[in-house]
Amino acid sequence: MTTAAPIRMTIVYYSTYGTNYQMAEVAAEAAREAGAEVRLVKARETAPPEVVNGQEAWKAQLERTAHIPDATVADLENVDAILFSTPTRFGGAASQIRAYVDTLGGLWGSGALADKTFSAMTSAQNPNGGQETTLQTLYVMAMHWGAILVPPGYTDKVIFASGGNPYGASVTANGEPLSDEDKATIRHQARRQVELTRRLKG
Repeated sequence: MTTAAPIRMTIVYYSTYGTNYQMAEVAAEAAREAGAEVRLVKARETAPPEVVNGQEAWKAQLERTAHIPDATVADLENVDAILFSTPTRFGGAASQIRAYVDTLGGLWGSGALADKTFSAMTSAQNPNGGQETTLQTLYVMAMHWGAILVPPGYTDKVIFASGGNPYGASVTANGEPLSDEDKATIRHQARRQVELTRRLKG
């Protein structure tokens, strides 16, 4: 009897103050519990040092996560599943995430991003701060790759408990730890992606 190869998953996040880092950590834990091999990486900071150092909370978050490797092109090459987590910036992904995506042209051009599952999560300071458009534009990006979209939809009642966003976990970032409802939504989304990826992989 042969054992099925594990699902290989990369979670790419960017986090200015810590919310999306928390989200990525919860997703990584849930995906590992579902049997995936998970690599957690962060989009490289692109803001000038004088800007980062001028805001204590931003600087502290960068220092807290110094142990997390910066995302590279190779991190998306030999994987089965990709999950992005990013703050919302004016209705779209943070510029650090977009800068990382801009490095993926060669990988996309070779077809290496096709047929991987893709899901996304986000946060904003208020529920109507562009969270849905951020997730939708990330899914449009993944369509260009030929990736297989795995939004959570309304596949579990926990989605309603945390705001009811069918596109992906979306958190109101207020400087507080994630709520139990937010964590449950994130866990469901990550587990669902691993499970569907396993089915697709056969």
